[in-house]
Order: sequence, then C-alpha cells, then structure tokens
Amino acid sequence: METGRTALILGAGIMGLSTAWALLREGFSVRVVDQAPPPNPLGSSVDHHRLIRHAYGAQAGYMRMVDDAYAAWDELWAELGEVLHVPTGVLALDETRGAWIGESRAALLGDRHPLEDLGAGDIATRFPYLSGEGVTSAFFCPEGGVLLADRIVAALARHIQAKGALIETARAAKVDPERATLVLEDGGTRSADVLVVAAGPWIPRLLPAVARRVTPSRQVLVRLAPPAGAAGAWARAPMILDLAAEGGFYLVPPVQGTPLKIGDHSFSLQGDPDDDRTPDPREAGRILDLARRRIPGLDRFASLGAATCFYDVEPDERFVVEKLAPRSWVMSGFSGHGFKFGALLGRRLAAAIADPARETAIPAWAAGQEPVAA
Repeated sequence: METGRTALILGAGIMGLSTAWALLREGFSVRVVDQAPPPNPLGSSVDHHRLIRHAYGAQAGYMRMVDDAYAAWDELWAELGEVLHVPTGVLALDETRGAWIGESRAALLGDRHPLEDLGAGDIATRFPYLSGEGVTSAFFCPEGGVLLADRIVAALARHIQAKGALIETARAAKVDPERATLVLEDGGTRSADVLVVAAGPWIPRLLPAVARRVTPSRQVLVRLAPPAGAAGAWARAPMILDLAAEGGFYLVPPVQGTPLKIGDHSFSLQGDPDDDRTPDPREAGRILDLARRRIPGLDRFASLGAATCFYDVEPDERFVVEKLAPRSWVMSGFSGHGFKFGALLGRRLAAAIADPARETAIPAWAAGQEPVAA
C-alpha cells in the first residue's frame, strides 16, 4: 500500500525505529535521522537488555498495555524472523511496607494474572542465590522477561532499511514543528509531510515546550559476571525488583550471554546527554551497596564495568506522545520503562497518523489513562 506520503523521524532508538517500521506498513516513505548509526551507543534504547513486565503498582493502564505490547512484539518477531525476548518471570521484593507491592498484587490478581505470594523465608529456599533478609512482602509473577535491546534496535534498523526506509547520520540543530522540518547542524534541512521527534534526552534542547515537562536524567548501571559455580543458576534467574528504604534496585539476569545488570530505581534528574559519561567509581559503589544485602557473596562477582545512560523523565513517569503542530508529533518521557512498549507505541502512533480520526485518543492512552481501540 503506497500512499505517496512522506515521514521524517528524528531519533533512531526504539521509538523512532518502531514508528518508522509501522509507518512503512501504512504506506509511507520514511527517512530517519540520528546523530549516529543505530544502534547509537549513547541512545537511551541501547543496552544489552530492557525489561517487560505487567507489575505496575496502581498504574493499571500500563499494566493492561503490556498484553498489547507483547502482541506488537510478536508481529515484529514474525517480520524479523527471530525472537529477541527471553522469558524470566518477575520477583518483586519489598522492605518498606510501601504501597507498590500491594497495588501491583491487587491489579494483577484483578486481571487474573498468575501470581505467587512469598514470605521472607521462602526467598532463599526458592532462589538460593538470594537472601530474604528484611523482606516484608514479596511475590513471583511467571509472566515477563528480558528484551534484548541492542539486538532489537540493530535488527529493526536493518529491517526497515531492507523495506525501503532511509537512515541518515546527521545531528539536528533545530526543529520546526509547524513546517515539519529539521534544520541540521551543517545548515541543511529535511522536511516531510509528517515529522515525528523521538530524540530521547536531547528533546528538551530541541523543543522548549517539552523541556518544561520532561527532564534528562543521568543514570549509572553496573555490569557483573556471577562466579563460575553460580553462573547457570543466575542465567535462569527472574528479573528482580527490590524496593528498599534507600531506593532499592532492579536486576536483570545474564540471559543469552549478556552481563548481569544492576541499577537503582531513583532518577538523578540532572546532567546533559552530551557531557562526558564516564561513571565515577563511587556511583558504581553505591549501586552495588544497594544490592549487597540481597545477594550474598556479591563481592565474588567479576566486575564487567559500569556505564552511564540517559533517560527522559516525566514527573509521573507517564509517556508524552502528542501533536506539536498539525503535521508534527513528539514521543518523549519514557524514563526506564518505555522500551517494553516501543513496538506498540510505534504501531498506534502510525495508525493515528494514517487515520486522523484516531489522533485525539493517543495522548491519554500513552499516558496510561485509558484504552485505545486496536
């Protein structure tokens, strides 16, 4: 289906590439512009892995979007000819007696998702590489897993190019939403019938109106290799969400040859994505300290280094997918939890661009507030 319409996308991360993929399916000619060839190592989407899970506290809208996200990923896997997702399940632990665990449990059970409640004494029995010390509430949900993020971005870039999309390496200096135009740093311009700005933490620099709502956030993560005797058990481990008084951490198991990854739940809400990203050893040490009590013998793990990434964070962690002007859209505010919805967001935004009758429902739906018809 050729429509003769053209689309210009700024950003070749998961949001930009997913939207390009979906717009190609809607019959658009597509050009993607990014400051580096994908997968750009500085992009928010580019790391070994991202998580997909239904547990979302009281945010039932996002919980319910996960089923649609899985369906969209299945469409993409079928086109790519490979599945870049590893099922792991989710282990959620709480030391704070906070609301998130209880709200997640109620929402999951209300929608009939499988769930197993665990006590502190069950943790080490079920997962012998962990300690249940201090745990006041916990559950295991067998649904959920790891998306192999950098492999997905690379495969998606290759796929859309094979389908006729152009990916151009250039850095944008200015966005003109009214004209659906980019001004590049070399003085050139690129225009199309429709412009989508999906430039991650660089968006506030390019779109002052969005800068009042979305903040770049410098985040440090630590990569480890488990001891040889424990490597097999850790490769079969669930993702871990550990909520503690000092902020807690998340852990991604070392699936399919990837490192074990640990990061914290809090946002720095500071930094510039163009600054030096070399992590301070003290930052890595703080991340490890969050996990040390939960993982006995953590000091025996081999360090594979620390890394810095940048998120674009909306105060309530709600996605911003909105029209900037009659011919332009922005996709922003994805913090650390947007990747799981990349294929779905691309499909729904492309459908709205192709059929303006769908436009008005997109912002609230993307913010997790109400459903949108497929």
